[in-house]
Amino acid sequence: MPEKNYTNLDYLKEITGDEDEILKEFILMFFDQLPEFKNGLHDHLENKRYKELGELAHKAKSSVMTFGMEDLGWKLKDLQLKTQKLEAIETYPDFLKEFDEVIAHAEKELQEVLETL
Repeated sequence: MPEKNYTNLDYLKEITGDEDEILKEFILMFFDQLPEFKNGLHDHLENKRYKELGELAHKAKSSVMTFGMEDLGWKLKDLQLKTQKLEAIETYPDFLKEFDEVIAHAEKELQEVLETL
């Protein structure tokens, strides 16, 4: 059974005109953002800064959607909405756990794509 792809670069290829160099830049920009997303989300959760958690989830959502991670994007949107109402706070760690898992796979995939560009 083929490995599940976490990323889908169709949208990016479309907006970059399938230009390798531009695609490469997008991937590298995403890699630059990842520490902010990963560390920031956990830091905000740990320190119970739920408003900031939601804002960062919103920012991360746009980035992951660009790379075709639809499911994760919708989960981040859900987290963002929950933080605005301070709903189901006990579920926030689950969102972050899923974010970490999907992003770890996505990083590997995108690294492989970079090596072919």
